Amino acid sequence: MSNLLNVTIGRLLEEKAELQGGRDAVIYSDRNLRMTYKEFDQYCRRVARGLMGLGLQKGEHMAVWSTNTPEWLASQFATGKMGAVLVTVNTNYRTAELEYLLKQSDATTILLMDQYRDASYIEMIYEICPELKHSQPGDLDSKRLPNLKNVIVLSEKRYSGTYNWQDILNMADSVEESELDERMESLQPDEVINMQYTSGTTGFPKGVMLTHSNIVNNAYNIAQCMKLTEQDRLCIPVPFFHCFGCVLGTMACVSVGAAMVPVQEFNPETVLETVQNEKCTGLHGVPTMFIAELNHPQFDQYDLSSLRTGIMAGSNCPIEVMKGVIERMGAHEITIAYGQTEASPVITQTRTDDPIELRVETVGRALPNVEVKIVKPGTDEEVAFGTQGELCTRGYHVMKGYYKNEEATAAAIDSNGWLHTGDLAVMDEKGYCRITGRLKDMIIRGGENIYPREIEEFLYTHTKIQDVQVVGIPDEVYGEEVMAWVILKEGRTATADELREYCKGRISRHKVPRYIEFTDEYPMTASGKIQKFRLKEEAEKKALHQ
Repeated sequence: MSNLLNVTIGRLLEEKAELQGGRDAVIYSDRNLRMTYKEFDQYCRRVARGLMGLGLQKGEHMAVWSTNTPEWLASQFATGKMGAVLVTVNTNYRTAELEYLLKQSDATTILLMDQYRDASYIEMIYEICPELKHSQPGDLDSKRLPNLKNVIVLSEKRYSGTYNWQDILNMADSVEESELDERMESLQPDEVINMQYTSGTTGFPKGVMLTHSNIVNNAYNIAQCMKLTEQDRLCIPVPFFHCFGCVLGTMACVSVGAAMVPVQEFNPETVLETVQNEKCTGLHGVPTMFIAELNHPQFDQYDLSSLRTGIMAGSNCPIEVMKGVIERMGAHEITIAYGQTEASPVITQTRTDDPIELRVETVGRALPNVEVKIVKPGTDEEVAFGTQGELCTRGYHVMKGYYKNEEATAAAIDSNGWLHTGDLAVMDEKGYCRITGRLKDMIIRGGENIYPREIEEFLYTHTKIQDVQVVGIPDEVYGEEVMAWVILKEGRTATADELREYCKGRISRHKVPRYIEFTDEYPMTASGKIQKFRLKEEAEKKALHQ
C-alpha cells in the first residue's frame, strides 16, 4: 500500500514548481503556447488572485463552460489555490441543461466561451438571464438564477453585462500575494473543490462532489499505473469537463511533473500531428477516438514512435482496437482504466507490464488503497471468483456525495462506505476484473440474460466492421430482442443477412441480432460516451416498421 498524499490541488502545483520549475508544464502545440512549471504556477496564482478580486469566497461555486482552453486549465488550478469549487459544464449542453446545472449547483460565477461550433453560448446565457444585457458586470440580478452574479466571457469582444478574461487578470492587482497565501492555508485536503454532473442516461444529472484528496490521490495512482514521470509528455484530447480530462489527464501529469499537451477539441488529424510534433510519450482517448485515429487516411504518414503509454477508457475497449493501438501506434504500455465520476473516477486499471491478454480482456485490478468486491445485485453478499455480480468499491476515492441530494447519495453509497457502481463484472483470483455490462443494459430475451458486450466483441472480429453497438428493444413474443447498430470500414459494404450468417454456429442462436442497422455515426455525449439510450429509441422506431 502506498501512502496517501495529504495535499490540496494548489499546494501540489506549488510543490512541482519548486522541484522542477524549469520543466515544461503546458504545451498548446497549435497555439505555440508553452509554460514551464514555474511560469504555470505563477500564472495560476495570478488567476486565483483575480478571482479573489472578483469577490469569490472559499466554497463558492464557479462553473466553467468551454473546450480544453488554456483558461479552463488555469481555472482548475486557480480555484484549487483560492478554494472556489469548480463546476464543470458539458460543452454539448443547451439552454435547459445549462439552466438546470446553474440553478442546482448554486453557481455564483460562470466562465464561458462566446461560441463553440454552431452554438452561441453567449446567446444562450442571455436567453436564460435576459437581465444580463442591461446590468453592470458583476451585478447580475437574475430572476431565474438568483445566485448567479458574474459572467466571464473568453473573448476579445465585449458583451454587455460581462467581464472578459483580461479583467480577471487585472483584478489580481487588487489582491496581495500574502492574501492568497492566507487563503491557501485555510484549505483542507478533505474539502470539496470540484463538482461534476453525471451524464445520467436517465433522470436529471446529479452533481458529484469531489475533494482535493479524492482527485489528487486518484490522479497520482493513475500516473503510477502508467509509469508516468516528469520525463513524459501526455497528449490530452479528451474533454477537461469530464474526469478523464481533468483527473486522468491534467492532474495525473501535475502529480508527477509531466508535461500536459492538451488538444482543444478532438480531431484525429490534430491528435496525430500533436503527438508527432511534440514527441508525446502518452495519449489518452475513448475507443471511438482511437478508432478515428487508426482509420485516418493519412495515419501511416505520421511518426508516432515517441508513444509509449496512455489510457483507453470511457466505454468498452474492443480487443481489435487495443491491438491496433499497441501494434500500429506503438503504445506498448497503454493501459485500460475503469471507473465512474462518483469514484473520482478510476477504480481499476491495468498495469504497463500486464500481458496483452489481461490488457485486452480485463479492466485491470484495483488501484492502491482501493477496495473492490463483486456482490449479488441488490445485496451486499459477495459472490465467488469468476461469478458475475455488481462491482462495488470503497476507499479514499469515493465521492463526498451528490450535491443537495441525500437520497441519491444514500442509494449509491451504503452504510459501510461501499459505492455501488451499477456495473456488472466478474473478478478472478488475482483481482483482475472484466466488466460484463450495466445492470440497466442487460437484455432479457425469453428469460435468457444477454450481455451486449459479448455480442459486440464477437462482431468486432468481422473484417468489414469498424464499430458496433448492441441494444435490446421490446418484443411481444420474447420480451426483448437483440439489435446491432453497425459502422462499416470505409469502402466496405455488407448486408444484414451476411452478418447474421457470420454469427450462425459461432454464438448462441438467441444472441444473434434479429435486427441489424447500418449507420455512419453514433449519438455521443461530449465526453465520447455512446448514448445507448438514444440508439435504443431509434431502434424501437425502426423495428416497428420492419
